[in-house]
Amino acid sequence: MDRRRRLRRPDRPPRRKDALDLDDVIYGVHAVEEALAAEEPLRRLYVGDERKRDPALRKVLERASALGVPIRYESRSFFSQFPYRAHQSVVAFGQPFNYVTLDEALALDGKGSGKLYVVLDHITDPHNAGAIIRSAECAGATAVVIPERRAAGVNATVRKTAAGATAHLPIARVANVAGALRAMKRANVWIAGAALGDDAQLYTAADFRRDLALVIGAEGPGISQVVRKECDYLVRIPVYGEVGSLNASVAAGVLLYEVRRQRGKA
Repeated sequence: MDRRRRLRRPDRPPRRKDALDLDDVIYGVHAVEEALAAEEPLRRLYVGDERKRDPALRKVLERASALGVPIRYESRSFFSQFPYRAHQSVVAFGQPFNYVTLDEALALDGKGSGKLYVVLDHITDPHNAGAIIRSAECAGATAVVIPERRAAGVNATVRKTAAGATAHLPIARVANVAGALRAMKRANVWIAGAALGDDAQLYTAADFRRDLALVIGAEGPGISQVVRKECDYLVRIPVYGEVGSLNASVAAGVLLYEVRRQRGKA
């Protein structure tokens, strides 16, 4: 499906200017609430007619009004045009996501316990990408780094799955992951790749207390060979069942909180 989908009010014929890029959509109560809390510039907020007086939306509507965000109440037929099932009759259109540059990400403060980056090596599933971004923000990561091509960008599904984390965590988009890792190493950031195999050490035995970038690969293939060569060391999470590996977002969560555990003890 073309991500540029025509959305229109049901009481008027479609016009060219109504075509909107769905990457700019933020949907669901919590995701919209977090975007408003972070004062992201929203162009318009759409709310279902049936939720005008819903107490659960009071803070959202008050915050939107205070920020001058136009609010439009729409019927169920309007929301049926969206490809998302979990919109909860609350949809906002924001500005295109404001990515930071890699240099800007490297210049950020490490929040008192060392810098911590999460690098996604061509993760195409937006649900996995969003879940990793959420875990990274919860674990106090400095920034997330994603590639420009063959990977999920920060679109509506990523924002929804991240539960508002994209409003608080800097995300850099780079042309080449391996090149970005080389630049990070020049900035004295150590690179740890999540991998399987005998050449990867047990994650609890690794030293995560230095400025660090965790590289998480896609489901199935994992991190690519060219990216693997740029890692200073590889770490693995043991699997005790019959399935060969953990979901990418679960693995990221395990590693992120091992970093926090080690730095907390230090």
